[in-house]
Amino acid sequence: MGSRWCAALLRVLVLQAAWALAGGQVRYSVAEEAKAGTVVGRLSQDLGLEAGEAEARRLRLVAQGRRASVELSGASGALLVSSRLDREELCGKSAPCALRLEVLLERPLRVFHVELEVTDINDNAPIFPAARKNLSLSENSPPGFRFPLEGASDGDIGANAQLSYTLSPSEHFSLDLQKSNERNLVPELVLTKSLDRETIPVHRLVLTASDGGRPSLTGTMELVISVLDANDNPPQCNQSVYKVQLPENATEGTLIMRVNATDPDEGSNSEVTFTATSFIPPSGREVISVNPKTGEIHLTGALDFEEVSVFDFRIEARDHGTPPLSGHCSVELEVLDVNDNAPEVRVTSLSVPVAEDAAVGTVVAVLSVSDRDSGANGRVRCWVWPASPFGVEATFSGSYSLVLREALDRERVSEYEVEVRAEDGGAPALRASRGLRVPVSDVNDNAPAFAQAVYTVLARENNAAGAELARLWARDPDEAGNGRVSYSLWEGGAGALSSPSSWSGAAGGGWRPASSYVSVDAESGRVWALQPLDYEELQVLQFEVRAVDAGEPPLSGNATVQLFVLDENDNAPALLPPPAGSAAEAGGAAAEAAAAGWGSGTLWAWAAWGAPAGQVVAKIRAVDADSGYNAWLRYELREARPKGPFRVGLYSGEVSTARPLDEADGARHTLLIVVRDHGEPARSATATLSVSLLEAAEAAPAAGSSSSSSSSWRAAPGAETGPSGASAATNVWLVVAICAVSSLFLLAVVLYAAARWAPRAAVLSAPGPTTLVCASEVGSWSYSQRHSRSLCVADGAAKSDLMVFSPNFPPPPPGAAPKDPQPEPSALLHTVSADPLLAFSLSLPPLPSLPRPLCSSLFSLYGGSAPAACGQRNFG
Repeated sequence: MGSRWCAALLRVLVLQAAWALAGGQVRYSVAEEAKAGTVVGRLSQDLGLEAGEAEARRLRLVAQGRRASVELSGASGALLVSSRLDREELCGKSAPCALRLEVLLERPLRVFHVELEVTDINDNAPIFPAARKNLSLSENSPPGFRFPLEGASDGDIGANAQLSYTLSPSEHFSLDLQKSNERNLVPELVLTKSLDRETIPVHRLVLTASDGGRPSLTGTMELVISVLDANDNPPQCNQSVYKVQLPENATEGTLIMRVNATDPDEGSNSEVTFTATSFIPPSGREVISVNPKTGEIHLTGALDFEEVSVFDFRIEARDHGTPPLSGHCSVELEVLDVNDNAPEVRVTSLSVPVAEDAAVGTVVAVLSVSDRDSGANGRVRCWVWPASPFGVEATFSGSYSLVLREALDRERVSEYEVEVRAEDGGAPALRASRGLRVPVSDVNDNAPAFAQAVYTVLARENNAAGAELARLWARDPDEAGNGRVSYSLWEGGAGALSSPSSWSGAAGGGWRPASSYVSVDAESGRVWALQPLDYEELQVLQFEVRAVDAGEPPLSGNATVQLFVLDENDNAPALLPPPAGSAAEAGGAAAEAAAAGWGSGTLWAWAAWGAPAGQVVAKIRAVDADSGYNAWLRYELREARPKGPFRVGLYSGEVSTARPLDEADGARHTLLIVVRDHGEPARSATATLSVSLLEAAEAAPAAGSSSSSSSSWRAAPGAETGPSGASAATNVWLVVAICAVSSLFLLAVVLYAAARWAPRAAVLSAPGPTTLVCASEVGSWSYSQRHSRSLCVADGAAKSDLMVFSPNFPPPPPGAAPKDPQPEPSALLHTVSADPLLAFSLSLPPLPSLPRPLCSSLFSLYGGSAPAACGQRNFG
């Protein structure tokens, strides 16, 4: 018998193990009371997983609601029975009995829904409310009299719970079955033959209830029927069936209904007492009571639609006759659902943190949402609050996924506090919520960025090796290694331009790698000097600093650094040697004397006796490798005796007569001329000039055929026509030059003071056109708007540099008229600034016009065109 039962059970399992994969759902069925270890289904195979994949991807089971009593084998991926399955305990009278399970599969995360149906077997025998039932019948009860009996109850469902009743053989009684409703059969004891109490005072019968299972199970109840005398009219209810509805939130003591029954007898035989019997389910006895005198039915306990939705019971109306007679009616109490259960939100799976580059649609969490109410009260909708890049999508009945709907940015929001809210459709609606913390993990999606694209750095020359020149900082909003920045000097965009003045002295001039001058600290971004800087060698150093993070792959950003070297007064003025052509043209004793004089450090010049005051006899030429004020030269005559016959131009270097020369002055004069720049401290050089006084007839050939290394001759008064006119013109030009130079010097001092104490930002001005202002032969001033710079040093004071160009006039050719000395424009500028970059703009007062060829040559030297200010005035 047992083997056949097991074989039948296996056949049921095989036939009922039909499942469907629709939207990720698998269905199995298993009979209740299956032994522990019984294989319900090969879940891993049904999901299409390879051998060993279930354990590798952590296939696991998550039960929903009630205890599942099943487990998932991690090794084989089979769904097994883990403990006793009792369908009646799990589902009661509900049919079908389905357990909803969730199966999670990782890498990638997938959710499968498994529905396990527990099928019923006939494991419960019918049970009567009592083992013995005592009945009383009047002997005058007519044949056909019916006496309702309490039926048995069976915990099974379906055919296993379909009951049939049989009565032990009796000539007076038979059994009739009546349907009280669609679910229940009520056995009734029918009197088939009149009773005779004196013959048989008590009848003992056995009522047997059999269910429809295979094999069938039975239950019995003994009926003890006592035959009474005389009260032959039982009470009658005014309705055979009462139907009433009551909301589940009704309070205790609520009047459900009132049963009315009448008895045509008189006296005690007509007094009726009401009793409630035959409760289905039996728990109705705890919540329902009837007043025995009035027949009022009251609520004595709390109703719960989710537990029991319908109560069926009978009301017995019994009179006080002897024997007492009774009438019966049925009451069907339907419990109405109210929205008294809020939704429940549970997190089944949570995958955090979420990478900020996660794709839209990525599943972050799996949620299970349920509501015990029914109908509209049990329909739940979910959403995410507050608004965030996450949303909720329904995947199955009662199952939702929290998915990513927008791209994430950890630098903007590094963590989200997400609240999943659920609301049912009741009135009023009930809500539930579940908070989730979703951190965002970082990816390397931000390159380091400097605050400026171009950094301007000012550094004085002759700095110490290893001095810190600047400090750069790049920001990377990423975290950890993705935001850790290292700095390096990028050779691909670095180089240094040497000073043009250094190209002639070294073959290695031009571009040099910036790494030979500076280095960048990889951690701090400090820029260090590898060697002292020399303004005369290097004026502008431009290079790029690259910032690279430690992410994978690494990202980088660049910044350009423009390093401007500021000039220091570290070069003394240098006297220029005589032009090569001049020495070659010198003839006779004069040429030999000139050559000997330059070689011994002494310059030679000749002057005629009787030369008027202001006659130029020589010109000292010097150059300073510095720039600006440091290269602005002035000439001073160190007199051996006061009121000597000669003087020197302060800025032109021209040596001229201070008064008319006479024989009392002697035949030879040695002049000590000091050339000094305007730097702080000032540097100087000394030139010795030997002037010989000759007769007018001897001075003319000497002036025309010889020249010193750095002097220029003028024709003697006796060799020119109109000496008084030339002398007057020269004096006028000298006065104009002195006034102009004085005015410019005063203006420069005022501008320097104003620029020094005025606040100024350390920025570079944009390039502009070059402008040159021409002055007299005393000196030439130039300023460059294109290369003008406002410089801020460490103490915040601004410094402006001025460039001075000293003209040089070569001696006129032999035979030329002394009254028309037109100088060569190309020989005008001999004091060249080492760097026009640090010149500042000046507003000059109106100056006398220079000869147009000379002024035009100056403007063409700087790439401009001569303005209309360049006149045609002659020096004669």
